[in-house]
Amino acid sequence: MHRRMFLTGSSALTAGAVLATRAGTAEAASPTPPQPKSFGAVGANFPKVGGNYGNQNHSPLKQITRSSVKKLGGAWHVNLEGGDTTQAQQSTVVAEKGVLYVQTQQQNVFAIDGRTGATKWKTSVGSDSTNMRGVALSDSLVFSISGENNVYALNKKTGEVVWKTLLLTEDTSVGNPEPCDPANGQCGGSVGSLAGAVVYWDGLIYVGMQGSTAGARGRAYCLDAKTGKLVWTFWSAPGPGEFGNDTWAGESWKTGGAVPWIHPAIDPDLGLVYWTFGNPYPRTNGETRAGDNLFSNCLVALDAKTGKRRWHFQSVHHDIWDYDNVMAPVLADITVKGRTRKVVVYGSKVGMYFILDRKDGTAIQGVTEEAVPQDSRQKTSPTQPFPKGESFMPQKPRFDNPTRPVPFYPVGGAFDTFWDRATIIFPGAGGGADWAAVSFNPNTGWIYVGYGLINSAYSNTVGGRVNTARPLGEYFGGGIAAVDPRDNTVVWSIEKEWSLAHGNGILTTDGRLMFQGGPDGVLHAMNDETAEVLWSFQCGAGVHTSPITYEIDGEQYLAVFAGGNGLPYPDIPKGDHLWAFRIGGTVAPAQAPTPPSKRNQIRTAAVTAETAKNTVTLGRVWDTKTSAPGTAENLVAQNAMSPQNLSVPKGTKITFVNPAGNHFAHGAAAFFEYEFDSGTLMPGESFEHTFDRPGEYFYNDPIYPQNTGKIVVS
Repeated sequence: MHRRMFLTGSSALTAGAVLATRAGTAEAASPTPPQPKSFGAVGANFPKVGGNYGNQNHSPLKQITRSSVKKLGGAWHVNLEGGDTTQAQQSTVVAEKGVLYVQTQQQNVFAIDGRTGATKWKTSVGSDSTNMRGVALSDSLVFSISGENNVYALNKKTGEVVWKTLLLTEDTSVGNPEPCDPANGQCGGSVGSLAGAVVYWDGLIYVGMQGSTAGARGRAYCLDAKTGKLVWTFWSAPGPGEFGNDTWAGESWKTGGAVPWIHPAIDPDLGLVYWTFGNPYPRTNGETRAGDNLFSNCLVALDAKTGKRRWHFQSVHHDIWDYDNVMAPVLADITVKGRTRKVVVYGSKVGMYFILDRKDGTAIQGVTEEAVPQDSRQKTSPTQPFPKGESFMPQKPRFDNPTRPVPFYPVGGAFDTFWDRATIIFPGAGGGADWAAVSFNPNTGWIYVGYGLINSAYSNTVGGRVNTARPLGEYFGGGIAAVDPRDNTVVWSIEKEWSLAHGNGILTTDGRLMFQGGPDGVLHAMNDETAEVLWSFQCGAGVHTSPITYEIDGEQYLAVFAGGNGLPYPDIPKGDHLWAFRIGGTVAPAQAPTPPSKRNQIRTAAVTAETAKNTVTLGRVWDTKTSAPGTAENLVAQNAMSPQNLSVPKGTKITFVNPAGNHFAHGAAAFFEYEFDSGTLMPGESFEHTFDRPGEYFYNDPIYPQNTGKIVVS
């Protein structure tokens, strides 16, 4: 069971590094009990995001197989927003009776003929943007959120608005209380905004929201599907008199965060809805919110009709790492030691899963509270929960994969502490698995997940310091893993070309295939036992939604919405490509877009060496109005190199200067190419280097390493 091997070379099967694999696949032959019929039927229809109420992302369709998938081609392709490439798209398609339903970030909801791609109707639900991740369906209605914080019910046949309900109605005049980096997607409004896919069950719809990074107080909503009236609200940062309020110091619960930004799972037999809640606020400074901060970083089982808490499990106490573990929980019935167990799979960002009993939240394999590093200023929890079993990815930076840390930062692994010095930690805030949709495959009994290998640099954010910024110049990567929930061990974990953690959902089928798309726009079909790639197709924009499959008149189709994303790569190609595929399809792949950079690029515009007078000024931020270094020393900004992005002709001599007006020592050292190193420069000192080799050279300040620049030599 636990025979394992660790490799850093290439795998002949997958063209990726195998981080871990279990010898043999005997466990795949172990019986998987029938899944509850109450989870809902998936087959000709794929009626909700996640497929069924258990979010299993699995289909029994098997016309497309390992042998026939090579004949898969485009059935049709449409640009839903006329070819617009300005918006990211995160909405997973759902299918019912041959019709596909999907949202766009442009706030339109579409009904599309699943055979031809023709638009049956299109309805606008406003103009304010939010993360639209999928609609819900009842017998006659389509349910959608909107960026204006309205929930809509649309006529399924015509798209006409039947009702709309405004949620999140607090005073919107309150400013954003935390500085943020919009390019990294790290900000929001203090009221929050609706987010995630809507879920429908038994006359009710379930709606989540986002805003933990800006001090919104989290809540989960349940509405009457016929009328839009609010049925119940669960406040995930509980107020006075509510269970869990005593886990927040003072009045910190008022801006506590803990938002549910991904859709829940439902067990109709138990009458429970399982929802995951995000990080507390402030997210990297715990000094103002002593306590465990319930229900942040929790999976909570709620009575589906009343919203009453039945049980909860907190995966991270007093989170200061943005390890919110928000995911669409996966429900499954599995056989453990000869006994059928009803489980919920929970985890994600920390790179390890908790396999919990759906009835009472007890850990199937067990959980231990283990001592972790402490910092009294952060009021850290003395222990953190660790599940019995294995992590599906590394738990600290490594030098043989993209988690190789940028030099000069303090470095740590999961649950290491930090304060005012920017500290590189892996897993980072983008998480191991983050919100990539997981698949449970009853044919193997395994859970399949995409993950990211991306560091974050943490500090307490006081005085303008970075919070969870990804260090400039670091490499990005990721992989996929199969985990056996029966003993919570890793079957295989395979490093791939891209991070696959941000919406890159996995679909498995009875054709013994798994489908997943990546930030480069390529959709892959893989062997569900080995992850061997059997078919690939270019979709024209990053695929940050889950593929689905459906059937019309006995013919199986595959569909995916490819529109890109803003995370974790800022330059993921965007678009509005809705694709359907079938065996024998003749629509050709899209033209390949420019793929994202595999390094965290500096995004400021390049300044010529001539404009900068062949000089880089250390510890200063470039003033774009004067085209000169700023007048004040800066010790915390990532762009405190003047200029931060310098374009240099080959053979140019550049002077790096620590101006006499600075108060502290600085320096400039190139990584990972090691082209130059100024050593320590006191105020008034300088260093010269002639660039004779074309290339791209990142460098940072060894004393204030978050200060990073780039020189491009041509």
